[in-house]
Amino acid sequence: MKQIVTLLLTTTCILTATAQTKEKKPDYAKRLAGIEKELEKVLADQKAVGFSVAVVYKDKVLMSKGFGYRDLENKKPVTPNTLFAIGSSSKAFTSAVLGQLEKDGKLKLDDLATKHLPQLSFKYDYMNTGITIRDMMCHRTGLSRFDYSWYLFNTPNRDSLIERVKYMEPNKKLREKWQYNNWMFLAQGMIAEKITEKTWEENIRDRFFVPLNMTHSNTDINLVKKDADASLPYSFDGKMNIKKVDYYNINGMGPAGSINSCANDMANWVSTWIMGGKFKDREIIPAAYLRAASSSQMVVDGGRPEEHSDIQFSTYGFGWFMESYRGHYLVEHGGNIDGFSANVAFYPSDSIGIVVLVNQNGSSVPGVVRNMISDRLFALTPISWSA
Repeated sequence: MKQIVTLLLTTTCILTATAQTKEKKPDYAKRLAGIEKELEKVLADQKAVGFSVAVVYKDKVLMSKGFGYRDLENKKPVTPNTLFAIGSSSKAFTSAVLGQLEKDGKLKLDDLATKHLPQLSFKYDYMNTGITIRDMMCHRTGLSRFDYSWYLFNTPNRDSLIERVKYMEPNKKLREKWQYNNWMFLAQGMIAEKITEKTWEENIRDRFFVPLNMTHSNTDINLVKKDADASLPYSFDGKMNIKKVDYYNINGMGPAGSINSCANDMANWVSTWIMGGKFKDREIIPAAYLRAASSSQMVVDGGRPEEHSDIQFSTYGFGWFMESYRGHYLVEHGGNIDGFSANVAFYPSDSIGIVVLVNQNGSSVPGVVRNMISDRLFALTPISWSA
């Protein structure tokens, strides 16, 4: 009798473990079935021209597809290779270069920023002797945005741009408050240039685009203009009518946001983060840096669950935001520049990555689409995000 009971218990444990194993490996592709119709509806709901989507599980692409038009007037459709400006979603690339250099012994993230970039000078001595590379990577220098200084008075000359930092008055103490600052990502790109004796553009190409097979991506909006599968940029006029706008050349401030890419290429980028920094078994992003970059380095705000009880906390790593999306640890970063919006996201614990690229600035589509896909993948009761 005792042997029978033991056998039954053992069998029960095996069956339970098998069931749990199956639960841990859901059929994500099946869960996405039919979502195209819902995503097409987003175009009308949000008055959007077009967007592309990539969804990956580990190193497998579950979906890579275009919706709407890359050229509205000529009704040219968005494809998985259509180029979009990704704006500040570029920041994770810039900081990752420094992560590679740290592993190579060329710098430490807690080094003073001015040690590696002598032409960088802050207004007060305590900033020059206190602000580290890490502080710049997670937006805690005490400086607010000062974006009009580069956006309205742009120049391709980075030395000229970085000179402006010494006139910027901090409004908070060092490490007192998280404040988004594009200038500090310009500085990071310039530090990499100084150490490698290569331009930021060359570093991004050689360290990421080439090894990750991101064959359509570039850092020059002039190349986008010549690309047969590039999207045109759109916005709204004063009456909320869709209008075509001019491309904005952000080359001077490039390290803060001048990458142009497509769904197929960005799938490789986000998969690399999911796979612990490896692409096709080759380490691209150092594992120790990847863990730090996708961990909380600075509190953005309290992140109390307000409108939705299961969306919680808000912190920042190195070029990434962190939050809890309905019980799932989310790492993401948006992007916005004239005519384009983007969101690049991954769920480390779930090995899921989602990229949404849109040809309209200030658009809510990236977040809406990312959340709709997340709800499907995690088999959650859907929230009417587009509504």
